[in-house]
Amino acid sequence: MANTKKIESTEERKKIKRTARKKATPKAKRTTPRGSNKKKVRKLVRGQNKR
Repeated sequence: MANTKKIESTEERKKIKRTARKKATPKAKRTTPRGSNKKKVRKLVRGQNKR
């Protein structure tokens, strides 16, 4: 992302950021699915706390 700290006007800053975003190479696809590291909630016997 372009450094836009010194630019005062928001419209100008937006333009610069937008062009930088278009120039940037697209991110690679994820190797693992999102949320795969999340703790899974197992179904337990009725009446027991699940978490």
